Amino acid sequence: MISLRRLNGTQFHINAELIETLEASPDTVVSLVTGNRFVVLESVQEVIEKILQYRVRVNAERKVINPMEGYKRAGA
Repeated sequence: MISLRRLNGTQFHINAELIETLEASPDTVVSLVTGNRFVVLESVQEVIEKILQYRVRVNAERKVINPMEGYKRAGA
């Protein structure tokens, strides 16, 4: 989830995985795959930075799988 602010300044949280498009027209419009649209105070670049920070946080928690772990070569 990322935190954004509506035009009236109220903060809300949105699932970054559901964002389909960002537009600057001139206000920033966030469109979700669900069809919902939100006009926010943040610029398109600020929203992109929040999405990138979210992705870094999510991926940092993943355990890297070693495909060779436990593998023994036949005949060795």
